[in-house]
Amino acid sequence: MLHHTAVKAALSAAVVIPALLIPAAGSAYAASPASGQTVTAQATSFDAKCRSHSRTYVLKKYYREVPVGPPTFITLRCGTSTWGWKHIKAGHGWNSTMDRKISAAIGTGDPNGRGGYSTYANQCPRVEKFRTIIGTPGGRNDLLTAYKVDQPAVADAARC
Repeated sequence: MLHHTAVKAALSAAVVIPALLIPAAGSAYAASPASGQTVTAQATSFDAKCRSHSRTYVLKKYYREVPVGPPTFITLRCGTSTWGWKHIKAGHGWNSTMDRKISAAIGTGDPNGRGGYSTYANQCPRVEKFRTIIGTPGGRNDLLTAYKVDQPAVADAARC
């Protein structure tokens, strides 16, 4: 009898567990924002963290290699509608691609003269593809915003 009960319990669990792993149509993982971009698990996690923490809560650190000494880092804080993660999510969209572009710009991009770092297309004149701006009311080394751009770098245009 004990063996029969264990088999029933195992079969019951086998049916319930997969149902728990499939996101419901109304869940945060299955939903898409109005922009049509896919909501990532990280965005859902950041939403939850920012709901329960202040605007200065650090969500992530982006590291920049420097020639001498330890790497420096730029923090992404929850922020507000005008700076930080909430601003980027609402104004520019947040997904894994945005996260990767921010990481690339901060990690290996060139200073952009706007207090941040940018990535450029490899052409002449150089065309700025993605820009970050650093410095917020929350901190000097905080990410204010990040966004896609398609414009020639003014200083480099004359050199071609």
